[in-house]
Formats: sequence, C-alpha cells, structure tokens
Amino acid sequence: MFISLFRASLAACIVTLSLHAINLSAQSAGIAGTLGGTITDPSGAVLPGAAVTILNPVSGYKRTQTTDNGGRYQFSNIPFNSYHLTVSKAGFSSIAQDVDIRSTVPVAASETLQVGTSSTTINVESGDLLERSSVFHTDVDRGLFDRLPLETPSSTLSSLVTLASPGVAADSNGLFHGLGDHASNSFSLDGQPITDQQSKVFSNQIPSNSIQSIEVISGAPPAEYGDKTSLVINVTTRSGMGVTKPTGSITTSYGTFGTSTGSFDLAYGGPKGGNFFEIDGLNTGRFLDPAEFSVFHAKGNQQNVFDRVDRQFSAKNSGHLNLTYSRSWFQTPNTYDNLNVQNVISGGSGPDPVFENVGNTDQRNKIETFNIAPTFTRIIGTNGIFNFAPYVRHDQYNYYPSNNLLADLGPVGTESIAQQRQLTNAGVHTDFSYIQGRHNIKMGGVYSHTFLREHDQIGLVDSTFNAPCVDADGAPQSGFSDPGQCAAAGLVSNDPADGGSFDSNLLPYDLTRNGGLYRYFGHADIKELALYVQDQIKAGNWNFNIGIRGDLYNGLSSERQAEPRLGAAYSIKKTGTILRASYARTLETPFNENLVISSQGCSDAVLSPLLGCQGGSNVVTPGFRNEFHAGLQQAFGTKLVISADYIWKYTHSAFDFSVVGNTPITFPINWHNSKIPGFALRADVPNIHNITAFVVMSGVSARFFPPQNAGAGATVGQSGYPFRIDHDERFNQTTHVQYQIPFKHGPFIGFNWRFDSGLVAGAVPCFNPTGANSPCAGDDGSLNPVINGVNYIDISGLTADQQAQAGLTCNGVKATPFAALPALCPANQLTSKLVSIPAPNTEDDDKNPPRVAPRNLFDLSVGEDNLFGGDKRRVSLRLTAVNLTNKVALYNFLSTFSGTHYVTPRAMTAEIGFHF
Repeated sequence: MFISLFRASLAACIVTLSLHAINLSAQSAGIAGTLGGTITDPSGAVLPGAAVTILNPVSGYKRTQTTDNGGRYQFSNIPFNSYHLTVSKAGFSSIAQDVDIRSTVPVAASETLQVGTSSTTINVESGDLLERSSVFHTDVDRGLFDRLPLETPSSTLSSLVTLASPGVAADSNGLFHGLGDHASNSFSLDGQPITDQQSKVFSNQIPSNSIQSIEVISGAPPAEYGDKTSLVINVTTRSGMGVTKPTGSITTSYGTFGTSTGSFDLAYGGPKGGNFFEIDGLNTGRFLDPAEFSVFHAKGNQQNVFDRVDRQFSAKNSGHLNLTYSRSWFQTPNTYDNLNVQNVISGGSGPDPVFENVGNTDQRNKIETFNIAPTFTRIIGTNGIFNFAPYVRHDQYNYYPSNNLLADLGPVGTESIAQQRQLTNAGVHTDFSYIQGRHNIKMGGVYSHTFLREHDQIGLVDSTFNAPCVDADGAPQSGFSDPGQCAAAGLVSNDPADGGSFDSNLLPYDLTRNGGLYRYFGHADIKELALYVQDQIKAGNWNFNIGIRGDLYNGLSSERQAEPRLGAAYSIKKTGTILRASYARTLETPFNENLVISSQGCSDAVLSPLLGCQGGSNVVTPGFRNEFHAGLQQAFGTKLVISADYIWKYTHSAFDFSVVGNTPITFPINWHNSKIPGFALRADVPNIHNITAFVVMSGVSARFFPPQNAGAGATVGQSGYPFRIDHDERFNQTTHVQYQIPFKHGPFIGFNWRFDSGLVAGAVPCFNPTGANSPCAGDDGSLNPVINGVNYIDISGLTADQQAQAGLTCNGVKATPFAALPALCPANQLTSKLVSIPAPNTEDDDKNPPRVAPRNLFDLSVGEDNLFGGDKRRVSLRLTAVNLTNKVALYNFLSTFSGTHYVTPRAMTAEIGFHF
C-alpha cells in the first residue's frame, strides 16, 4: 500500500511541475462553470473596456470583469447556479440577461450594446431569485463566510453547513446530522467524491479559507451522487485563474480559551492559468466540546496547507490540481470523574489489592490527512466536455491512552485503548457532459478502492468488570484471579459453572490483575464502482431531472443496486412560484471508520464482552433507501424568497454508531430499518436598504426499528420496540441578519439566533414502571420503586458528576460534581434545566423520549473590511462573540455515540487582516 501511495504522490508531483511549466491560453479546467463571450457595438465592432458583471442575489456571488482589446470576457470557476448578467459601458445602454450555469460545458453569452445612456445599477427581478430545479438545495458564497459568526475555528466548514442549511441538527465536535441520519453526508470537492466522515474526531476538513462557495443538496440527490446522500455538500475551491495581479490576505486572531489563529493566502494567474495557495494554523484551549461547562484538558492545535493549480494546455485541453495537507493534535476532554483516578496498583490477583491515586486521565489524539486530486479536461466540439480525475486521500488517526494506563478508568470506561487507524481512499471519477437544445446530459463513473488498517491495543482497567468473586448480594469484588479463591475469603464464586459471569478469556488482559495488552489488527479493502447517466430537460414551464445510477459494492460484504432518480419542477411565472417533487433510490454503504473491528469484534472471544455486543454479530452490510420530496419555491417580489421541502425516507438496514467507553473511538452498527419524515425550509432576504438576512428551519423525526442486525455494541433498542435515535430533533432554526452601515468606511454587523429543541437523550433518569417501550421500567421494579405510595426514581447509576452534567435537582437540591443527590428521588421532584425529563408514567422511547432541554444561542460579529480606506491595500478588523449570553446548555447527555458535551461558553475573538 505504501509503495502505491509513494507512486501516486510522485505522479502527482510530476503533474504539478508540468502544470507550472506550461503556459498556454484558453480556459479553466472543467470542474465548475465557464461563461464567456464578446461585446460589440451596433456596427459589429468589438467594445474593449465594457464592464461585465454576474450576480446571484441569493447566494451573494458577484464578479465583475472588463472586456479586453478584442471585446472578450471570460469568467471561470463559476459554481453551478442561476446568474444575472449585466453589461455596461459609457455612451451605451446597459443590457441584462439571465444565464444558467448547470454544467462544465462552457456557456457563451455575447451581447451587442446600443448607443444610449449607461447605468451601473444592477436591477434584480423576482425571477432572479428562483431556480427551476426539482432538487432542494442551499447556495452560500464566500461573502457570507467572513461575516457569519461561526462557533468553532477547528471545523468552520461544519459550522457553516449547520448554520446556513435547513434540515441539519447540530451536534458536538463539529458533527452535524443531515435530515435525521447520523453523518450520512458526502462532500464533492471540485468534483472529487468524499463520503467518509469529516467531523474533527475522524478527519481534518478542508480549510474554509480555501473555499469559494458551497452548495448543500438536501433534496433527492441526482444520479451522479451516491453512498452518503442525506446531505451532499458541493465545494468549489478558490482559484488564481484570471487574477492578473498577486492578490492575497494575511490574518491573525486571538480570543477566549487562548485561541489564536493565523493564515496566509495568495492568488495569482491570468487567462492561461493560475495558482491559489493557502496556509493556516490554530492553537486553542478548547478544541473539542468538553463534558463540563468548565473547560479543562481540551487543548488542541491544527495546521492546514492547500494549493490549487490551474493550467490551460491548449484551446481544448486544460488541467487542474488540488493538493492538501492537514494535521491536528488534541486532547480528549476530561470530566471531574477523570481527575485523581483511584485504581489498583498492586496485589490485584490476591484478596487485598492496594488502591492509590494513579493521576488524571490523559488521552490524546493526532490526525494527519493528505489529498492529491488532479483533473484533466477536454472540450469536445462546441457542446461537450470530458473530465478525467484520479485522486488519493489518506487519513492517519492515532489515539493515545494515558501514560499510566490505569488512569483511563472512568464511569463509562472499563478499558484502556490505544489505536492507530489508517484510511486510504484511491480512485478515479470521470464524466462527459453534453448540452443540446433542451437537454443537459451528464454520464460518468466513479471507481474507488479504500484501504482500511486498524491497530488496537486494549487492556482492562476496571477491577470489578470481570471479577472472579462477588459478595452475597452479587456485587463484584476487586482482587482474586480465580473463582476457586472466593470461598476462602467468604465470597461467592462468579464462575459461569456456578451461574456467574466471569470470563476467563479476559483474565490475561486485565491490567489490574497483572495482565497485559490484547493486540488487534484488522484490515479490509473496500472496492466500489458506480456508473450513472442523467438528463435535465427543459420543456416550457417544466423542468425534469431523470437519471439512473448503478452501484457495485465489494468489501466485507457485497451488494449491487440499480437506483432510479426522478424529479420534476413546474414554474408559475405569474405568481413567482416553483412547484417540485422528486424521488431517489439510493444504496447506503457502511461507514468505513472502525468498520473491521465492528464487523469482526463480536466474533472475537476477547473483544465481544469489551465492545458490549448486544445483538447482531455479523458483518455490517449496505442498506438501501427510498426517498421522497415534495416542495415549492416562492418569490415575493425582489425582497424575499422561500424554499421548502417535505421529506420522507425509508431505509432498510439503517446505520448508526456506538462508542467505546469515554473515547472518540466509534464504530458503525446496523439496525433493521428506519423511517424519517420531516420538513426543511429556507427564507432569504437578498438586500433591503443594506440589510440581508436568511432563516433556515427544520423538524425531522428519526425513528429506528430493531433488531440490531450487525455491528458491535449499542445500549438502546433492546426492548424490540421502535425508538428515536439521538439525532432526532423536533425543531431547530437559525436566523442570520446582517447590516452594512452605508458610510464610505462603515462597518458591518452580523447577528445569529440559533434555536434547538434538543436531541434525544436516552440516558436521562425517568419514571415509568409499566412502560413497555421505556428504559425506566425495570423487570423487578428496582429502577422505579414505590415506597409508602410514593413513586421514586433510582438515580444511583449516575455519578455525582454525571448528575451535575445533566443539571439534576431533587426537591430543590442541585447535584454538584462532588456531591451526589440521594439514591432515590421522588419522581415528581426530579427536575433539570439542562435536560427534559418526561412526566411520570409518560416516557416512551418512540413517542416521548427524554431530550436535551431547548436552547437559544446568540452570536454577534462586527467588522470593517477597509479600516483605513486604502485602494490597493486594505486592513480589516472583525470582533466576534459566540454564545453572547453565556448560555449553559448541552448538545447531548451520555449519548451512545459521543457521550456528554456542552455547547461553547461565551467566546470572544478579535481578528485583524491585511489584504492586497
């Protein structure tokens, strides 16, 4: 594998040198749109110096050029969208038209200016706010990136998608759940498919400073997209093509938690090619979201390097290359339970083990990522274009336990784990696009080969987890190494022959009983081939999207699937309305992260009890989905446009994740099926008296149905009844308002309001002894005792710190990290401001599960793009406040996927930049 990687890297370097050495002319590579033409006067003579502007008033994308001596203009690297084109020149009447950029096939728009009075005002009409597409999507341009207050500097792309796109539930550590699915998102980076997870505990995201624009598809995906399609995030990177003078920025910032950043970018090129280079770094005291509102043991740093090269080989052939390297190092945040850990230091195999303070838990992570992605483009005739693009992307993930492995003991951690995991994705995508009349045809294929290598070293650090002896009440006892030792100590044997649960397979790996580490190595090669053809057809007021995709998946399991995609949109011009409906059949492939151990672990005598295998012990297999959308887009003049969709998804063999103890080591699991209905809406105010705004909102149910078919451990769904997964959220919304003060050097003000009704939090204590679909119901009533006619909730299963994390209060007394509540609390007296506890006898995992309490968060940014009024050189200043009111709130509580995490406390940041 390493030889293959070396060869791929060497080949990419050769391509890079070749691209830099060639300096020919024409247009950019076919990974985005190209628009060009010639401007003439009434006699047919060319007009140099005419101003040509393209604008999308909803996304905010705007670019302006002047025609050259031959009257020619050309815009390259244009994100797919609808645009308003205007041409003006002194002494001539301005003209405007609408152009659609929906393909890599270059679009020609030549115009003739009539003699008259010129106007520099761009007049936007209501039709410019609408898109005749059956696919619900959100477009965001770079102009919003710099003014939208983003929560986390270590995963700004995730924050941007969460705030700007409807249908997204916010989660901790930069994770977001699209339309009720766990991280079933794919990124298309200049056409390169990336379907592995991109949150900051799995990989390093592409830096937002390298991005020109994004399109988030939350509707039924067209046939060119597969694998993970709840959200498809199309990313167009920045380019130096056409930038005839060196243009760039140097920025630095400092803020709360000792967070400091620095970045540099430079774009330079011309009509024959260009280069964009970006480098940035981050150091912070709060890299991941801790399980405590107070931040400690949460340091981290990150470095990113990105380079994009564009070159034109001839009038018909062009090339493009993306190079990325990222590195991050960060601590796994501690809880108060991870401080001053007490554990066995000697005598663990005898009747009198010695306990002492073994220090604080100190678990750390390092992730290194590189990506090499060249693209070759050839124009065929006047209506066709061909792309060929190999790529290789590599993630190296290292998880380091505490230096003293015994310090990894915690209330949710019985083992110490070290991990070295590699994910290398090498492949090629190729496509041919052709536009003729009403047809916009695209056909292509994707082949990828993913190399998975998983190394784990595991040892037991809980002396009571696999105890040979128990007391008379069945409580496990520390010490001893053989059930035969129990009787002499007045204890009871825990041997399976005596009805106990002691597992002799684990004894050699019990670090509290002089054991060593169990070493696991798993590997797999995942091969995927996809072929597709699709057509966008314009027919009067109708717009149809039809296509079919075929996927062949061959990994630990195999699957074949034919996937039709259908969509239709109808335009009612008189009312400014677009009606749409769509359907997609998709193959849902397993997550690759820890796929091998999850598929094989339950068949391993040592791993099975450590991974908490609950149900399936088979290989995690692909599933399939039927997805339906119906929606509309409505313009209200030129001041407001609303786009909304109703969603219904049925998935057979639905995916979720489970987690190993108090670590970010997670693995995929299969449930029998899921049903996800919901809605998503976005409203945009393009510009009213220097005010721009948008609102996104959604409500999505995520109902999963047992049994668990495959994968390692899970703690939910064991009743056999349907349940809400912990990324189900009834309602969320983000409102962003931005005002540009209309002075020559007036600042801008940006304001966010984010409301989340709260994710499901199944570990919250509750009372429902007769509930058939409730974890509050114990078989013997022990979880819900009734004493003297009073209903009690047993909360002794939570530590004092966990009770404090949930904000639990019993009879007005609040839990603290070091003082627990009474073991039994009257059911009607257990309350919390951080979690929603169902009323007694009402909890139901499907109809009324516990949830994180609703929260409102407010963010503010104020800045000036040109502080001193420079023409060629500008100084910018920006001040940002995240969680302005310092709201204490949770993302989740003891989630089976990610544990407990608080939202960011109030964080203030000042950024200064120099732009040239």
